[in-house]
Amino acid sequence: MNLKDSIRTIPDYPKPGILFRDITTLLGSAKAFRQAVDELVQPWAGDKIDKVAGIEARGFIIGGAVAHQLSAGFVPIRKKGKLPHQTVRMAYALEYGTDEMEMHVDAVIAGERVILVDDLIATGGTAAGAVNLLRNMGANVVAACFIVDLPDLGGRQKLEALDVPVRTLTAFEGH
Repeated sequence: MNLKDSIRTIPDYPKPGILFRDITTLLGSAKAFRQAVDELVQPWAGDKIDKVAGIEARGFIIGGAVAHQLSAGFVPIRKKGKLPHQTVRMAYALEYGTDEMEMHVDAVIAGERVILVDDLIATGGTAAGAVNLLRNMGANVVAACFIVDLPDLGGRQKLEALDVPVRTLTAFEGH
């Protein structure tokens, strides 16, 4: 199955000129969802991965399934103020401005091998912030995995400049 065919494009969302790549249609197809998870997991099957970190919110869905397949723990990375226990926080760049993300202080142990997962890589600001947050806590970020790449926005290159291998399953030119 071509995963690209299972992703809906919504024009002019969230603002005019943007083509929003909606993976809820992929998630709603048992076959496409299974294939996406299997393809994301494949390079690490049989390797020791301690944790999978998922970025709020679609990264929770995909990351949870990837963590299950790898017999790894799951680390939620959320917008500030959403986690109930003591947290560590990292600011990251948005297209216009900055925001902050956080995770629990005890979510990773120094030296643990972690894969970062989200639905889509665009400019890479959120993913780079998550990598830095994980590394500040001593995690070894083995790779970053995404279903969709928007290559024109340069996110892959931003992560590769941080020495993080990037795995994507499909790409959409333009955004």
